[in-house]
Amino acid sequence: MDFSWSEEQEHFRDTVRRFAAAELNEGYLEREKAGEFNRSGWKRCAEIGIHGLPIPKEYGGAGQDALTTMGVLEALGYGCKDNGLIFSINAHMWTLEIPLLNFGTEEQKKIWLSRLCSGEVVGANAMSEPGAGSDAYSLTTRAEKRGDRYVLNGGKVFVTNGPIADVYLVFATVDPEQGPNGITGFLVERERKGLSIGAHAQKMGLKCSPMSEVYFDDCEIPEENRLGREGAGKGLFTDSMTWERSCILASAVGTMERILERSVAYANERKQFGQPIGKFQLIASKIVDMKMRLEASRAMLYRAGWLRSRGRSIFLEAAMAKLQISESLVLTAQDAMQIYGGYGYMAEFEMERELRDAMASRIYSGSSEIQRLIIAPLVGL
Repeated sequence: MDFSWSEEQEHFRDTVRRFAAAELNEGYLEREKAGEFNRSGWKRCAEIGIHGLPIPKEYGGAGQDALTTMGVLEALGYGCKDNGLIFSINAHMWTLEIPLLNFGTEEQKKIWLSRLCSGEVVGANAMSEPGAGSDAYSLTTRAEKRGDRYVLNGGKVFVTNGPIADVYLVFATVDPEQGPNGITGFLVERERKGLSIGAHAQKMGLKCSPMSEVYFDDCEIPEENRLGREGAGKGLFTDSMTWERSCILASAVGTMERILERSVAYANERKQFGQPIGKFQLIASKIVDMKMRLEASRAMLYRAGWLRSRGRSIFLEAAMAKLQISESLVLTAQDAMQIYGGYGYMAEFEMERELRDAMASRIYSGSSEIQRLIIAPLVGL
């Protein structure tokens, strides 16, 4: 496997890294306190091609392969401290753009993909319900066929981009007796009568990524808004989640590199007992562990991207990458706080925010426990 970057890829990554550091961080601490979405940053990211990285050029995307996409998102995570903005972009890409690309009709692709890639339209995915989280296919939202229309009734929780989305990919069952085989995906525009948005969710971290509940009360949508055939929702969701698990934490690898660099700099600057704290074995060991986690996470990320770019199935590799990177991100943020000591607990030094943002990575896109359940049978258990 060759993970070396071409001159063109290096240029793209460096451009994104510089852009993110220069244009996405101003005022982010104030936005984080207010729970404010960076709409301007969203548009600027779209302008340089972030939103459309894996989408073919014919649909308005950048036409990049999976490995290049991961490398660019890693650079974005290194340069951009606004983890909420990055999370919203990832949700937009993997849970709406990719399903549209892989399951949508040509007409659906023409209507939505170029607008999603340009950032004109914000996308969201509505799958989770109060009683259907890890047990995703036990959802109760119904889609009743009435002539050439479907009528949706039910409610969704934890909808990333929910308060600001223009279009939602909604999963509902057309026949509860069929279990997972009755799950179907639907594209639902925000202005549809019967769709309502709940209050902004108050979260521990990722505060700049808006989240809400979404409700459907006799919400009618035309048959052409169905994504894929009836009952294809399970395959659609699995495909989307494989992409998401393999890519959503690419930016976290960049974040870990940034945290490591800041920790090394602080360990060299901060002096106690007459010498830099980095000279103490316990502090040095933490930094070595951070470096080891970073390189292991990057290797697993790139391997998944390399296999995907060659058309290989990465169901196992995606779960392993998600598990490795999420657990490593949390441990790295914890170690950084410990290295900074009391200052790490203070908001102005940002490490407590990095930890708050990191914690959710072990839950979203399938918890760490779910990833282990996926991996175990695939290694022969």
